[in-house]
Amino acid sequence: MTKLIKTLAAIDTLHHGDPNQQLINGVATADEFIYAQQMTTWLNKLTPSPSELAQIAVRSQHLCRWELPRSQFEMNRAGYLKWRVAQGKYHGEKASQVMRAHGYEPQSCDEIIDIVRKKNIKSNNDTQLMEDAACLVFLEFQFKDFVEGIASDEKVIRIVQKTWVKMSEQAHQFALQLSYSDQELTLIKQALA
Repeated sequence: MTKLIKTLAAIDTLHHGDPNQQLINGVATADEFIYAQQMTTWLNKLTPSPSELAQIAVRSQHLCRWELPRSQFEMNRAGYLKWRVAQGKYHGEKASQVMRAHGYEPQSCDEIIDIVRKKNIKSNNDTQLMEDAACLVFLEFQFKDFVEGIASDEKVIRIVQKTWVKMSEQAHQFALQLSYSDQELTLIKQALA
């Protein structure tokens, strides 16, 4: 097995430690493993031959997320932002540790931290691919519940606008081809108007 395959397998093993699970075909499956698979599927739609770092980054975006719970931070906007920054750093460092254990050189291990933390999003192709995959996973798998759980259309519109800015033109095209309810599509159109 190549070091990439070993690294991805080790990351997946960590994902399976997520205590949050759902039934998939009658089998309890870790939420973060499901998310990592969705991320990988989108990466492969976005590019036919992703770099090793892009493959590791999309698989690691939420690596061991449950180990740094939101409740450890103040329950306000500032606390949320601190939690997001801490999460990105934590996921990147975990991915770097797995890579080192499977023979990656130090430079690549350092680079993965920056990619997972979304540094240089518009100038680093691997970072942009990871962000595009994350946005597309959100729109395909989470947007419906997000719309139903938000009190105001204005907030949904703002979130769509913020999401859209982070995406590449290619990701925009994929996003516009997804299946949405009439309400979801109306909100997206309002956000993009």
